[in-house]
Amino acid sequence: MAINLQKGQRENINAPKFTIGLGWDINNTSTGGAFDLDASLFLLDDNKKLVSDNHFIFYNNLESPDKAVIHSGDNLTGDGDGDDEQIKIDLTKIDAAVKEITVVVTIHDADARRQNFGQVRNSFIRIFNTDTNEEILKYELDEDFSIETAVEFGRIYNRNGEWKFEAVGAGQRDGLEKFVSMYQ
Repeated sequence: MAINLQKGQRENINAPKFTIGLGWDINNTSTGGAFDLDASLFLLDDNKKLVSDNHFIFYNNLESPDKAVIHSGDNLTGDGDGDDEQIKIDLTKIDAAVKEITVVVTIHDADARRQNFGQVRNSFIRIFNTDTNEEILKYELDEDFSIETAVEFGRIYNRNGEWKFEAVGAGQRDGLEKFVSMYQ
């Protein structure tokens, strides 16, 4: 049975191969454009910097150099139930320099479309065992981000040889560019 996390909680993953599922729904608001939310991962070293530019996983770079992280691709609408985007992670293949994986969701062209996370509901991140499909944990974002265009959902980090997940839920207004500049 999955563990439902609250903001700030941490939990062991205990699965060498797992999938991150991200989902969301859009409120019925008219902003003049479709919502396109994008999941991105930053594979960071001990200094909380990208191991390399190729360790930034997003819709234009779907897999890490070691093939340990594979993104399912961009879902342009978020329609339907369940996961809108998925990322498979195989810790048996991951580069030893990777000590943390930050999971971020951003709204594409948020400023031009006048969109923010206050118009998004039912946002969640879940981690499940890739081999058994057993859900390990889930974190539902229940805050109202009325001006934010990017949210760090969580981070997966290696502590003393064990991989753990922390529910972060931190938003900011400067979009994906802010995260890229933080981690380069």
